[in-house]
Amino acid sequence: MQQPDDWLDRDDGSAPNCAIEGGASAPVPVEGIRGTLTCEAPLDKFVWFKSGGKADWLFEPADIEDLKFFCEHLDGSMPIMALGVGSNMIIRDGGVPGIVIKLGKPFMDIEITGDTTLQAGSAAPVSIVSRRAAKAGIDGLAFFTGIPGSVGGVTRMNGGCYGRETCDVLTECDVILPDGQFVTLSNSDLQYSYRHSALPDGAIVVAARFEGFLGDPDTIKAEMDRISSERKDSQPIGSRTGGSTFKNPPGHSSWKLIDDAGLRGFKHGGAQVSEKHCNFLINTGDATSTEIEELGEIVREKVYANSGIQLEWEIKRVGRP
Repeated sequence: MQQPDDWLDRDDGSAPNCAIEGGASAPVPVEGIRGTLTCEAPLDKFVWFKSGGKADWLFEPADIEDLKFFCEHLDGSMPIMALGVGSNMIIRDGGVPGIVIKLGKPFMDIEITGDTTLQAGSAAPVSIVSRRAAKAGIDGLAFFTGIPGSVGGVTRMNGGCYGRETCDVLTECDVILPDGQFVTLSNSDLQYSYRHSALPDGAIVVAARFEGFLGDPDTIKAEMDRISSERKDSQPIGSRTGGSTFKNPPGHSSWKLIDDAGLRGFKHGGAQVSEKHCNFLINTGDATSTEIEELGEIVREKVYANSGIQLEWEIKRVGRP
């Protein structure tokens, strides 16, 4: 397989780690890029549903400067989507157009910055953030142990559970905009609401800072153990799922509306409504993303017919059908 002329050697002397199919040309000149750029990259392995198509391009930056450099040279010519741990996402079977940015180990650092404050890279799982906070005697972040997501994901979606949300503890975040500009946004800049922020499309969270309050490590750990136990008892942990599927309508619980519509355990192709928690959809083994999304739409239709309430998707659905 011959590489296009613009695939230059890396600064370290090694060839760029990129798979090229059909004579595809890189979206940017690769000279100076230190990360990994892959054409037609499968994404199913990155999402909890284990389904979906490919990214036109997948970029895994070496660090923040590498990501900034890449975006600057992309110059807004292609859409960008950041991908975290893929716990609350459906990648459609037609794949994702443009470029998917996958942040890895260089974006997982967690640092205790004060008696009640810490900073975490966007790829760090928030469950680990909560454990680090507890060990340092920082209370207020224990709820993160019940969220199977990354710092970047909860920052964008205002992730929350058990009566607490990201907006309650986040002070500010560092973001790289699609043109490569590095900005720091405050909590108020993000204009948080239920499972929503004002982060623009294509903006990539690279780090966030959180503030809790002083607490006893043993007491905090006991609360985290309680949350973990409750989650294990009530949710299909270990299944190929996408987490909470629909937002809770005001005054209602989505799971109860779904259960009342007679949909507990309902199947569509290889997709199923969880018997353990009705607001979770499951890939039973061979479901396509289309089947999973279609099941979600069937649930919405039947809940509306039964209750007159229109459920809104909480899971992010991206890509071509």
